[in-house]
Amino acid sequence: MTTQHQNEYGQPIGFPTANWTPCQHPPKVTLEGQYCTVEPVDVAKHARDLFEANLEAENGRFWTYLPYGPFSEFAEYEKWMEETCLGDDPQFYAVVESKNGRAIGLASYLRINPPLGVIEVGHINFAPPLQQTVASTEAMYLMMKNAFDTLGYRRYEWKCDALNEPSKQAAQRLGLKPEGLFRQAVMYKGRNRDTAWFSILDHEWPQQKAAFEAWLAKSNFDDAGKQKKRLQAFLA
Repeated sequence: MTTQHQNEYGQPIGFPTANWTPCQHPPKVTLEGQYCTVEPVDVAKHARDLFEANLEAENGRFWTYLPYGPFSEFAEYEKWMEETCLGDDPQFYAVVESKNGRAIGLASYLRINPPLGVIEVGHINFAPPLQQTVASTEAMYLMMKNAFDTLGYRRYEWKCDALNEPSKQAAQRLGLKPEGLFRQAVMYKGRNRDTAWFSILDHEWPQQKAAFEAWLAKSNFDDAGKQKKRLQAFLA
């Protein structure tokens, strides 16, 4: 997308989008992978598993950069899910282990803009059993693939607290490009948040998709489940 376009006055302008067709709002569908499924949140089905998986987190430290939590009682968590996780934007999904059917993570689409083809992933809360696993990467791949390949979005965003180093590292590991800092963009939990922005675009996706699929291939893992090549090697 480096071709220079000009208007009749010789001024540089963006590339044409006259043939653009607005996307549809994401329908709530289950995304199937090898290691996990990404399912629309069902409180009755997922809440207990998610609550218990999050109890393994150390002193609530994994809730620091989310605008809610931690939750000490299941009833409190269940109520939060019922009030927050059943809408269309944000549209929440549970990450469910294929091997045992246990829900161990949450993520959502949000700030969904079908006319412009922009969609964000956020509210990512992966319990300790999901963190740094093949399933965690596959879940993010499945959500990207659905946004680009199935729904036809042009831009996929990731935003986080600029002080949340693990989230920033995760975004870049997954191939999203840093775009800058929005200073004093948000207040939450009684404190300021400068927001770091990351994105991947539709014309970048085919290369990213090929890298994900090469990394996720069974041939990339030994008998003990250890990766032979890192995702970054395929992305490079």
